[in-house]
Formats: sequence, C-alpha cells, structure tokens
Amino acid sequence: QVQLVESGGGLVQPGGSLRLSCTASGSIFSIFVMGWYRQAPGNQRELVAKIRSNDGRTFYGDSVKGRFTISRDNAKNTVSLQMNSLNPEDTAVYYCNYNQLSANYANLANYWGQGTQVTVSS
Repeated sequence: QVQLVESGGGLVQPGGSLRLSCTASGSIFSIFVMGWYRQAPGNQRELVAKIRSNDGRTFYGDSVKGRFTISRDNAKNTVSLQMNSLNPEDTAVYYCNYNQLSANYANLANYWGQGTQVTVSS
C-alpha cells in the first residue's frame, strides 16, 4: 500500500501562482511515475503533469505546457507542481497520483490522493 499526502492549493487571482506538493509513503518501489491530475465539475479527470522516478522524464497536459513545472525529490518521495500564469480554466480539484511500474514500465499499481481544491478567481 502507498499513502499520498497532498499540500498546497487554495484561492488565487488570475495570473497568479500556486505550488502543490505530494509525498508518498509506504511500499515505494524504485520505478514509479508520480504527478497530478485534475477534475473540474462536469469534466473528466485529465493529466496535468507527471514525472518518472528513475530518469526524470516528464509528461504534461497540453493546456499547462509552458506554465506549470513538475519536479521531484526522490529521497523524500515527493513531487512538487509549480503553477504559474493561472487562469480560471485551471480551477479544479487536483489529485496526486502514484503509479507503480515494473522494470519494463508495465503498470503494477495505482494510488490516488484525496484531492486539493485550486480556485482561480478575481
């Protein structure tokens, strides 16, 4: 089992910035992908950004490229998401995700955090 603890989020004005962090604990393997998804009311959950533990490869949703940056601290099993130039369309519940992978990147297990609200409004 893996537990995820999220921090950050809140209310910010358009054009502002926020930082989200997520720390994983429990049965952490050496190869995993960890990151953030979001879901706005009436929408499907979508990828925001994620990062792979062994090589640092990053993946971003098209709508956040150039504005958001994901980083990792493997020693602390923590990923952080720096969100800049926020706009009202970024308003959603943001969920931390931990995806355990095998040595050849096959999916082994998937865990979700409880979610944190990000609201962009003036």
